[in-house]
Amino acid sequence: MEPPNPRGDDQPPITETDSRFPSGPWTGFFLQPGTPERHWMELDLTFRDGIMAGAGRDRVGKFAISGRYYLDNGRCHWAKTYLKQHSIDYSGYNEGKGIYGVWEYQSNWRGGFLIWPVAMGDPTQQKLTASADLPPAKAEAEIEPSSEPVPAERELEPVGAEASIWAWVRLSLLPRWAVDGIELDGEK
Repeated sequence: MEPPNPRGDDQPPITETDSRFPSGPWTGFFLQPGTPERHWMELDLTFRDGIMAGAGRDRVGKFAISGRYYLDNGRCHWAKTYLKQHSIDYSGYNEGKGIYGVWEYQSNWRGGFLIWPVAMGDPTQQKLTASADLPPAKAEAEIEPSSEPVPAERELEPVGAEASIWAWVRLSLLPRWAVDGIELDGEK
């Protein structure tokens, strides 16, 4: 579905140049209350002059997308309208790793979602790196707080998007000697 040309001239509409909003194939999932699994969807989106339009399909059926996006803050909102069925309202943000937010149906049923350009790859499967300031190595008998931090990095295995983000936050706030041996969701 092509958005209208808001300039009203005979020139073809300009495709968005902001790398957060590439036109083309997108994929992602929504979360639904009462079911723990991700409900996958495929989308073909066009971003032009603040207008978001497209089509897609998921386990419910085929749908059309019509909405807006804002470059200044990355905010997006749209209606996902199933063909000859109901519509779902989506509202979210794009911070360069896809669009995440909340969907809502009839003001009383809602859940989370995440969509991203296919070319970007699944952002929930990327490894995160955490940094921490470490005191310089000393003999065990000499251990005392140091005023000279030494940076170090620790790679985290993905354990789900939310768990990985919180693990990174926890690890980035602690020195490495305080983190070694901590189990994150059953993994060391």
